[in-house]
Amino acid sequence: MLNSEYRRKVADTIKEVESRTDAEVVTVLTREADNYVYISTLWAAFLALLLAPLMQFLPWWLEYQEAFTLQWILFIALGVLFRWRPLTMRLIPRKVKFWRAANLARRQFLQQELHSTHGRLGLLIFVAEAEHYVEILADRGLAEQITDESWREIVEEFIHEIKKGKTGEAFVHCIERCGELLREVAPATTMKNELPNHLVILD
Repeated sequence: MLNSEYRRKVADTIKEVESRTDAEVVTVLTREADNYVYISTLWAAFLALLLAPLMQFLPWWLEYQEAFTLQWILFIALGVLFRWRPLTMRLIPRKVKFWRAANLARRQFLQQELHSTHGRLGLLIFVAEAEHYVEILADRGLAEQITDESWREIVEEFIHEIKKGKTGEAFVHCIERCGELLREVAPATTMKNELPNHLVILD
């Protein structure tokens, strides 16, 4: 997550961008879009259940009660092991991670009131760090004038920088590049600031 210096840089960059456009920019950063406890638990349960058919291949036999106890021990051990975040993220299918992150991004778009800006010129830059997921959501007033391809190029560059561990620099560069597009389609006509400029961080 970003330190105080980069949080200040993000806020300053948003302020600078919004001084040249009527659009409202909000940035949201979350460490992860979900805790995925249910998936790690399902993996632990699945592997523990596999122990039963494997018993017949062992050179010794266990009593029913012993086998049942062994399964429970394996389930608990794997359940604890799979809570280790680097391992948890590897167990989760990419589609599931992106679906959860995309769902959270859309909730944040509404929660941050980007849908209620004057002229429908709200823009959300959303990042889920653990999922390496970045999405730019533009309200109707911007989406009608800026192509998805333009946003996609910015997002791809953002993700590339995040994978290098440069989340702070990635945010600043992304806001600046978005600002260039916003200035073209929605140049500043009034001095206003409808929404906060600071980086919203979700715990």
